[in-house]
Amino acid sequence: MSYDRALTIFSPDGHLFQVEYAQEAVRKGTCAVGICGKDAVVLGVEKKTAMKLQDSRTMRKIHQLDEHIFIASAGLVADARVLVDMARVECQNHRLNIEDPPTVEFITHYIASIQQKYTQSGGRRPFGISTLIVGFDPNHTPKLFQTDPSGIYYQWKANAIGRSSKTVREFLEKHYAQEMEEKDAIKLAVKSLLEVVQTGAKNIEILVITKDGNRTPTVAEIEDIIKVIEAEKAEEAEKKAKPSSSS
Repeated sequence: MSYDRALTIFSPDGHLFQVEYAQEAVRKGTCAVGICGKDAVVLGVEKKTAMKLQDSRTMRKIHQLDEHIFIASAGLVADARVLVDMARVECQNHRLNIEDPPTVEFITHYIASIQQKYTQSGGRRPFGISTLIVGFDPNHTPKLFQTDPSGIYYQWKANAIGRSSKTVREFLEKHYAQEMEEKDAIKLAVKSLLEVVQTGAKNIEILVITKDGNRTPTVAEIEDIIKVIEAEKAEEAEKKAKPSSSS
């Protein structure tokens, strides 16, 4: 029996193959990084190079759900757009009914619930995306969450999704520090994306969210950060070369 043909049938060893195929679509998507700092949350994404006649403004990897909540995705872009539209409506429903902005975890739970529903009934397929959801709660606490095609979600201090996410996550584990300042979090996001992005600043997009709002560093600002990173790497290489040359 082909257990991968029906979404609702488990294989004898307990797998739902369609969900695993959706996770494989995520692994083939462009990389996205989220870093939670002391007073800011940073989202960094790998942008595909726009074709000569293409309007790059339509190639969005980061979306705003509410005034204080943003989302980045890896996987099938069209699937992400559907989830973003549903999440935006839920944010407005929350404001209308509760008269307060939703928390980051509330909207993460909502998105994860939708993803889980699409793994449990026939005639559908799972969403082929993972998401990083970031923002500030009403008490000004920065938050970072991740959801998967299976419908689970976790809170993180720093995480990566998409292609080479394991390599980037290992890099973040080595270099992440508690209570990072905004500039350090931005630098770490750029540095981690350079692990998979070979073309430099033009294919990197950064979003910085603070309790006072959000901003997107320009390509020139990102290039300046890359120059600092490259200078630090050159300095480290010199330090490592000195003992061997003296011996």
